[in-house]
Amino acid sequence: MQYNPGWNNSSVNLLHVRAVGPSDTLHYIWSSIGAPTVLLVATENTSSALCVNWTQLLSPAPAGAIWIDPPSSVVYSTAVVFTKVFEYSEAKTLEEFFYPTYDLSEFSWDSINHTLNHTALTAEFTGIPATDPSGSFSNGSLAFRVTAYKASGRDGPLPSLLHTANSSKVEFVLAGVAPRGNNSQFVLEVATVEETGVAQKVRSVRSIDDEYTPTIFEMLSLVAESQNDSSTLSFLQWKATAYGSPFLASIQCRSRGLQAANWTLPVPSIVHAYFGEDVGSTYTISAINISFGGEDGKVYQEKRYLSWSALLGFGQPPRDTFSPLVISIMAVALGTPMVMLLMGSCVVLFAQRKRYSEYEPIN
Repeated sequence: MQYNPGWNNSSVNLLHVRAVGPSDTLHYIWSSIGAPTVLLVATENTSSALCVNWTQLLSPAPAGAIWIDPPSSVVYSTAVVFTKVFEYSEAKTLEEFFYPTYDLSEFSWDSINHTLNHTALTAEFTGIPATDPSGSFSNGSLAFRVTAYKASGRDGPLPSLLHTANSSKVEFVLAGVAPRGNNSQFVLEVATVEETGVAQKVRSVRSIDDEYTPTIFEMLSLVAESQNDSSTLSFLQWKATAYGSPFLASIQCRSRGLQAANWTLPVPSIVHAYFGEDVGSTYTISAINISFGGEDGKVYQEKRYLSWSALLGFGQPPRDTFSPLVISIMAVALGTPMVMLLMGSCVVLFAQRKRYSEYEPIN
């Protein structure tokens, strides 16, 4: 993990996570310049490196300020941008009333230097609006907690996402932010940038197994698929739940459809720095809204805490399977009636045979 490589000022945040394989390198580049963003770049080179022209990056025209050396080693690149947070209240007439939008490109972000943990591979981007007329953030903040992994495994905290060494986790957290309505609910807007010939799709997988995430049976994934061979290039994966406290209080989580973005990404940003000024015309920008809300928004009203976790990475998203414990329980649950049925059948056959054997044979 590298913090602001080649720059000694902590007034901006750029975090570089590099994973080196036998024949390739994966780059995750996180930044709060503009809206919070992560670039995902895959290369066919074990020595590919991130290069940053800081003077150009922080200028009004940052195009070309970020690149991977050697450029010819790049085989795939994409970006995920967390652009806005909407807050709304649902009236008794079921009409939604939206409050002024929180534009994350207009937030003031703390330095992540004091939250950077090179052992745990974690960092936290924490911000508040540059202007806060309602005072909602006077005792609260919004954060994106980033985690990289050294090996495959499963997270301990809920929702206990299954991960690989090539993936990373982002946790969106609202803590202490005062709602502007009596039953406020929140929506996080997520945008993606994809190359020509790559399409975004939303997948939903349901399972009867809720061993690691109690009462939650749906896993959602936003995947990038190549239109040439339908192979999956990258993913953003999450369980259909959020949490209203660090440990309990599940909050309903829904995705509100994937659509082409009809707006421009904030400038400057690392998206423009890497993909260029014409990113909106030469690349495909899509957006999806993730909404969070319990019964009339009461969970957040009471706890003033919201946490939503998602996994992102290259290739196919991890797929949950039944653990040995669940398989054993199912085997016992399904096998026991079968054993009892077989034993009962044997007892009945034996009793019938014994009854008929009491009669003398007829000549």
